Amino acid sequence: MNQALLDPALSPAAASPDSASAAASAWSAEMDAVIREVTARRDEFDRLTYVPRDAVAVMKKAGIFRASTPRRFGGDALPPAEFLQMVERISGADGSAGWVAAFGSANTYLAPLPLATQAQIYADGPDQVFAGGLYPLQTAQPVDGGWMISGHWHFASGCKGADWIGVGIKNDAAAVAGTPPPPAMMAVMPAAEVEIVDNWNVVGMQGTGSHDTRLKDKFVASDWTCPRGAAGVIDEPLYRYPSLAYQAQVHAAVNIGLARAALDIVTEMSGGAKIMPGAPRLIDRPYYRIKLGMGEAKWRSARLFFYDACHQAWDQVLAGNPVSERLDTMLKLSATHAARTSMEVVNEAYQAAGMAAIHRTHRMQRIVRDAMVVTQHAALSEMNYETAGAIFAKEMPSLAPA
Repeated sequence: MNQALLDPALSPAAASPDSASAAASAWSAEMDAVIREVTARRDEFDRLTYVPRDAVAVMKKAGIFRASTPRRFGGDALPPAEFLQMVERISGADGSAGWVAAFGSANTYLAPLPLATQAQIYADGPDQVFAGGLYPLQTAQPVDGGWMISGHWHFASGCKGADWIGVGIKNDAAAVAGTPPPPAMMAVMPAAEVEIVDNWNVVGMQGTGSHDTRLKDKFVASDWTCPRGAAGVIDEPLYRYPSLAYQAQVHAAVNIGLARAALDIVTEMSGGAKIMPGAPRLIDRPYYRIKLGMGEAKWRSARLFFYDACHQAWDQVLAGNPVSERLDTMLKLSATHAARTSMEVVNEAYQAAGMAAIHRTHRMQRIVRDAMVVTQHAALSEMNYETAGAIFAKEMPSLAPA
């Protein structure tokens, strides 16, 4: 495990050097158990189209799903960089499992709910799994004490292993001509109260269980709704970190892990058996060495930018400063760049692997498909480049003559 993840000074269990060391060892052992479980069962996840609850339970034991639970409710509320490294490592074993683990950050979406509501969510403990199929926004009808909701939503990743599910709603009655539309809202309820439409059939990330969800005339009290991405009501550092940028980061971390796995696989193939008699080994081919060297350079530089932006934002949060628009944009830019650069690295590793990687049973096949799907996520859209470019241009001094 990356030692930065186990820094005793950052661990919530760190009360003394001895206790910190013991906590770090236990944490490392639990994460190792997650990697073993995921590695052994990744074909099963792909076949089932979701990560089953017993595998989610192993992730819970490792602290994945208390990573964004408030400390006042027994959670860890980890610094984002620590959690992102956990997602990265799991994704190196399987992209779908990493994607599901990434929703250990999604409890930040619950932070704007009233404290009494959050207390009910965490009444059975801090290891609560939240999944959300928030789009398309469905019109909710205001009724006494809450909302009457019907509709159909897409992409509820991890919903079959979730304890709680959120859906996206809007109040068209509150719209006023000539003014900005009301904010997108989220309604939260126990997962058992939501119908899951079993229709996840895709090229990559097949094991994420990103099925549709559906409700029919479901009453949700107002205290179980909140604006999507709003500031948390709990005064802990994590809930001052930009939640929408954080979601872009956790998805990008999946591709960072996949790219690392692809590079490791193609490196291990360097001296392997030849496909044709007399053919040089991969390690003896210039194109292979070039692609391997370029892949390492691309991956390391994109990853460094990714974590550098994360640390900068977290430092501002800890200092009590708001994360500026520029820094928020930098978080999204670095996530988009990391996700897309990682996909390029995966593709180049696939090309360097040669004919051996074309077989359906070769792990590189699934890594290529999974990495491609990650870059399709709206949070990692190319529009993040445009937004960043607009901010950079705005900061330039005027070039007009005096």
